[in-house]
Amino acid sequence: MTSEFSQLDLHPQLVQAVEALGFTTPTPIQAALIPLLLAGHDIIGQAHTGTGKTAAFGLPMLHHLQADYHAVQGLVVVPTRELASQVAQALHDYGQQRGVRVLPIYGGEAYARQINRLQKGVDLVVGTPGRLLDLMERKVLDLSRVRVVVLDEADEMLSMGFIEDIETILAATPTDRQTALLSATLSPEIRRLADRYLRDPRAITTEREQVTVAAIEQRTYLVNNAEKLAALTRLFEMEPITSALIFVRTRAGAGELAAELSTRGFPAEGLSGELEQDERERVLNRFRRGQTKVLVATDVAARGLDIENISHVFNFDLPEDPEIYVHRIGRTGRAGKTGIAISLVTPAERWRLGRIEGFTKQRISAATLPTVEQIEQHREEQLLEQVTVWLKRGRTGGERRLAATLVDAGYDPLEIAAAALRHVRTVEGQRSILPITEVQERRPRHALREVEMRSRREIRPGEQSSRPRRTQGAPEVGMVSLNLSKGRLHGVRPSDVVSTIAYHADIPGHAIGKIFIQDHHTVVDVPERFVIQVLSKAHNFRINRQTITVERA
Repeated sequence: MTSEFSQLDLHPQLVQAVEALGFTTPTPIQAALIPLLLAGHDIIGQAHTGTGKTAAFGLPMLHHLQADYHAVQGLVVVPTRELASQVAQALHDYGQQRGVRVLPIYGGEAYARQINRLQKGVDLVVGTPGRLLDLMERKVLDLSRVRVVVLDEADEMLSMGFIEDIETILAATPTDRQTALLSATLSPEIRRLADRYLRDPRAITTEREQVTVAAIEQRTYLVNNAEKLAALTRLFEMEPITSALIFVRTRAGAGELAAELSTRGFPAEGLSGELEQDERERVLNRFRRGQTKVLVATDVAARGLDIENISHVFNFDLPEDPEIYVHRIGRTGRAGKTGIAISLVTPAERWRLGRIEGFTKQRISAATLPTVEQIEQHREEQLLEQVTVWLKRGRTGGERRLAATLVDAGYDPLEIAAAALRHVRTVEGQRSILPITEVQERRPRHALREVEMRSRREIRPGEQSSRPRRTQGAPEVGMVSLNLSKGRLHGVRPSDVVSTIAYHADIPGHAIGKIFIQDHHTVVDVPERFVIQVLSKAHNFRINRQTITVERA
């Protein structure tokens, strides 16, 4: 395997840029892909998170840039705006010495800025399928002279229902383009896409990330989903945290959790793909310098994050992919140091934990959350320790004079000390300890069916059940029904509804409730807390390239 970037026949300015960023040795995926892409081959590559695939496809793309081309030369299609922003920034950094013009294109940004940039001219475009199509339909994005197309995280885009959008985008590019398709998994759908749009592709598969978690103490805590914050704050009271990285599922969740922790006396910052690059760097620098001890991030926002001396990694939301779990916790326990990885697991996620244990080939110990009594005792011990430190330092001259004044006024020295400690507690503002209830285990499906059948048998002929029947128009408690303007006759499927709402409204797909697809419309139940969020993004909703309207049912 090639040991240095300088041996890959890349443009010297690219090698200088990469080395200036601190990289000298290519990763396995980079060493495998770069020579093939430089030679002009189409590629289908299986590459996982954290393997360095952005540089693997980006450096050859930058190498082949032509001056005075006066058209978009390279296109990278990605599933999320966070990834679009990250890839665009990486391409800009790699190609800065070559004067490359890179434009990220994604929803949520004003059209005017993106249109203005396109009209001025760009070399490379990195975008999400929906916004790319919008700008193509507006006749401001011309892909007719694109020379290289990269489909990054293709499996994710297909799972989000973007297959038709991707095919429309590819149809707008020249047939003699060079194409690279990168995916964490090579499903039959991915292979069919490759067979249709790639020319004699070379297949590259990188080894799965090495499971190296021996230096990390791993623990799980079984909690109710609604009490994750309570569990996390209890752990923060007791753990010897010097710096912590908390992983959540969504970028909205990152901001909300950071705010909740801060209001409860644990200052934290959220790391989101929505942050401008300079603000992202300021957040990371505060974390590196210890000014911020707690960073809350999604997997996408944390990509490329390389910070030493992280004492704790928390999985607030357990990942679906066991390899992502390994990648997450690998950010602690580095450079010969030990680290602690803590996962909050709900009863519904036990199976996911089992997959992780199978992948890492080791059991993860189950622990019990601290009790209120243990936390209160710990707080007292900390206060006594702090006071003892000051007594040993002997730097209490001013305070000693105040104490002498109170003694001269007739107060008992022990009472004076107690009052002073009480004042310290009041000033510090004791944090309330959020309650924790007994974990509600989910019944197996067969048990639920038995209960349901038994309840039906107990209703005699001619009697009516006291339990109200669930009808299409009556959502379950805590849910609100929304009406979508397209239905069965428009080709709408349940997966389309889930992927569209989850992606555009940025809510977890598993939170979406029952879906009733009629001929001309669809009714879907969403949690009440997400209704405003869904309706505010409804103007972006598209299914099968059809714009849909969303309103309360």
